Amino acid sequence: MLWCAGGVHRRRELEELIDTVAVIGIGRMGGAMAARLRSRGFDLVLWNRTASKAASLAAGLGARVATSPSEAVGDAEVVVCSLGDDAAVRAVHGGPHGIAQGISPGTVVLEMSTVDPLVIHEVGRLVDGAGGILLDAPVSGSVQTVAAGGLMIMVGGDGAARNRAAPVLDALASEVIHLGGRGTGATMKLAVNALVYGINGALAEALVIAERAGVDRAAAYDVFVGGVGGAPYVGYKRDAFVDPETTPLASSLDIVAKDLDLIARLAARAGAPIPQTEATRDLVQQALVAGFSGRDLSAIAEYLRDR
Repeated sequence: MLWCAGGVHRRRELEELIDTVAVIGIGRMGGAMAARLRSRGFDLVLWNRTASKAASLAAGLGARVATSPSEAVGDAEVVVCSLGDDAAVRAVHGGPHGIAQGISPGTVVLEMSTVDPLVIHEVGRLVDGAGGILLDAPVSGSVQTVAAGGLMIMVGGDGAARNRAAPVLDALASEVIHLGGRGTGATMKLAVNALVYGINGALAEALVIAERAGVDRAAAYDVFVGGVGGAPYVGYKRDAFVDPETTPLASSLDIVAKDLDLIARLAARAGAPIPQTEATRDLVQQALVAGFSGRDLSAIAEYLRDR
């Protein structure tokens, strides 16, 4: 993100206007984003469906805990939502204790969950009706990327609202791309995931080919990282592929399966053929049936070894 001298002054003015950020959803990414925002000086209010998880994180960060989404957003200038699926997003925005019931006029909601773009339009209307402004702002990156403030954030929606939320976006990201109208961020996130999951499947196959043909696993992986196919994803997934038993879970195959279903629905609406993604989707389903639920997406390589 590039700021001219006047832009820097404007950003400082905006930072002064953002006293409180509400973080809705304290999973791996939501928790990491809360920690990052607190380290940058923002006052936080946290809400999570499992209240004890929010309380534990809040105690370590010096943040407040809300008893409902509507309570969490009441005093916030910016809201960060990081939830698991379409149903969770609908439930948190709607209902008697949802975001739309408690939001203050002018509050910017950053919906960072990976969901169907149609859901973004649906909950966006709820937020609009309550006087807030919803941006879809999903991310590309890992928990480690969050800690370094190095996410890429894909924004869809009102440009003025994007500028108002800039201090929060900048605290989390090294690059923020405003793609267009509401829903374009969510659409781009699914397209990015189609690419990532395709790379993941191809990487698993290539690694198992090399191993079965007699090449040491770690040596083969080093070649992948240093070769022409060494995308950033290949580099930061090294430990997960080379030493899967000791590497913490990053993104589970269950979440991958959910995302692949979303990608397939979006592609069907757009009339886009996705033969590679369909093959990846079938492979993930086979791994889940074989007992790999709850495992990292790199476990596709383990599934192929077992076969």
